[in-house]
This record gives sequence, structure tokens and C-alpha cells, in this order.
Amino acid sequence: MTPSSTKQLKFEQQKSLPVIVNFQGGQVTSDAGLSLIAEIDRKLQITSQFAQCFQDYRKKNRIDHSVESLIKQRIYGLVMGYE
Repeated sequence: MTPSSTKQLKFEQQKSLPVIVNFQGGQVTSDAGLSLIAEIDRKLQITSQFAQCFQDYRKKNRIDHSVESLIKQRIYGLVMGYE
């Protein structure tokens, strides 16, 4: 058997308290993986680079969501198995 790990991950958030993740068990949620995916995406800028591949022909004054945010929504939904 492997000894238990006390390793922790800390996710920085600009407007709230930091989220600290450990591997000690306890209550879990199936959506928690999205926090990790979003943090990795933020650091590697995968979706922002992908969004730059698209030309946005929409009228600027009628846009509520950027191409990048739409791509993030779609990719994160696919990753989490929602679609």
C-alpha cells in the first residue's frame, strides 16, 4: 500500500477566497473537475489561442458573449460530458 499523500493544490481566484484541493477523501462533487480544467486552460491559454482562429462577423454592438467564452462553454461542456 502507498502511504497517504498530504499534497495540496491551491487555485488562485481574483474575487474570492482561494480554493484548496487535497486528496484526503470526504464529500466530493462530480463537477469539481471543471475547476481543474479551467485552471489548466487559464495557464496554458488553450481556448484563447483556439478562439483566435475564428473570424467574428457579428455586429459588435449586438455581441453579449465573446467567441472565446462561447468556445470555453462548448469545450468545457464536452469535457464534463454534458453534451
